[in-house]
Amino acid sequence: MPIRINPDILPGLLASIQQSEQNMTNATQQLSSGRRVNQLSDDPAAVAALISNHSQASQDDQFLNNVSGLQNRLQVADSTINNVVTVLTRAISIGTEAANGTLTQSDRQAVAGEVQGLTNQLLGLANTQYQGSYIFAGTKVSTQPFTLNGATNTVSYNGNSNSTSVALSNGTFVKANVPGNQMFQNTSGDAFGALQNLLISLNSGNINAIGQSVIQLNAALTQVDIQRVSYGNGLNQINLSDTFLAHDKINLSSQENSLVGADLAQTASNFAQAQVAEQAVLSGTGRALSLPNLLDFLR
Repeated sequence: MPIRINPDILPGLLASIQQSEQNMTNATQQLSSGRRVNQLSDDPAAVAALISNHSQASQDDQFLNNVSGLQNRLQVADSTINNVVTVLTRAISIGTEAANGTLTQSDRQAVAGEVQGLTNQLLGLANTQYQGSYIFAGTKVSTQPFTLNGATNTVSYNGNSNSTSVALSNGTFVKANVPGNQMFQNTSGDAFGALQNLLISLNSGNINAIGQSVIQLNAALTQVDIQRVSYGNGLNQINLSDTFLAHDKINLSSQENSLVGADLAQTASNFAQAQVAEQAVLSGTGRALSLPNLLDFLR
């Protein structure tokens, strides 16, 4: 079998040098980045999976942002309602005392003054804002929900009956608000109406009417407690979602490392081998180019 001798070895030597340099570059890049995949051609399948991974991580970040903002809002609302309960409980207490018939008219007038103060406190609580938005205005968050008519001492609701929901994760939503008319002017228990009736009854000295006003206040307090459950449930859902999303982020990070992360020990070994190989190729090339070739003998 005849042996063919390539008289021009330079292209092959250059190819070997280029391959050696590419190996060195790859190893250096992997060591510096900590990733075995730094471009699409390194592992197209891993890159495709990584794109999906990043998309899910981005969604988790958005949901976590929703969770953080909504959690603060619901906590403010729940704290406000706690103060509402305190106001109504105090009104029930002094109303009950006034209804037993032992107070003088002067005493009832003093109680009436406190009831007026409690009405003003409740009005302030019902108009609570969070980051510039009224939390009990329904979806009319830029409109002050409750106003007091000084002449008639009646409170009007200026919001609407709408509520909103916020996505916590795929397919999971939580109610973000309870409209103020459901919380404070519910047909089954009207807090402002009950306070107004108590005030009128105290000023008139009608003991029976004072007792009826106390019953109305108890009904209003019951409605506040019922509506408050929505905020408690929302906060519980948020805590569960926050835990789930945090774990999912950890899992996605681990998955990303599995997809594209470099084995640093193996990469360091590859780098050392690439260095040795490059030096060997360069040394061999130098010797090969200094040797006479067949054409030298044919001249």
